[in-house]
Amino acid sequence: MDQQELRTLKILEEIERDQSAGQRELAKKLNISLGLVNSFIKRLVHKGYFKVTMIPKNRIKYILTPNGFAEKSRLTYEYFKFSYRFYKDARFKLNELFLRLSNKGINRIVFYGLSDLSEIAYLSLQETNILMVAIVDERKVGERFFQTTVKDPIILKSISFDKILITADEQLDDNVLKIINYNINQDKIESLL
Repeated sequence: MDQQELRTLKILEEIERDQSAGQRELAKKLNISLGLVNSFIKRLVHKGYFKVTMIPKNRIKYILTPNGFAEKSRLTYEYFKFSYRFYKDARFKLNELFLRLSNKGINRIVFYGLSDLSEIAYLSLQETNILMVAIVDERKVGERFFQTTVKDPIILKSISFDKILITADEQLDDNVLKIINYNINQDKIESLL
């Protein structure tokens, strides 16, 4: 599933949920630009996925058509297939990685980044003797992650660990540089890539 299909699905879901949502609201909810929302809406109306009507006070109302419902169903199915494949691939790679680390005597690991991957990594880690001693993410400090609280990466200077696993959504190179800036040797950093 590509980014365009995912955005199409999200727009169709939001329109089904709130037919009178404005383009600004959609842009904010979907975290994309107003111009991109406008472009998507024009394209989706042209394809016949929903109709646009005016309601009082110069507001627009979007009405999902049968074609729109069918496309939303198709994209939802594709999204589940994509998510399941991502989950299976990640579990396989993480199990291999944790087995390799365990065989090297690695006992204590830190997750760097709160994301879908960190959740899958945590579940995979439960099948090993490796302990997650912390999860750090500068943008999500204080959020809950299973039975622990996300910490500021500054704690990397003061806690004991054997490896850091990058589980963040951002670019790998950017995260490696951020970790190195905390005076952590690059040989302590692991990733799935």
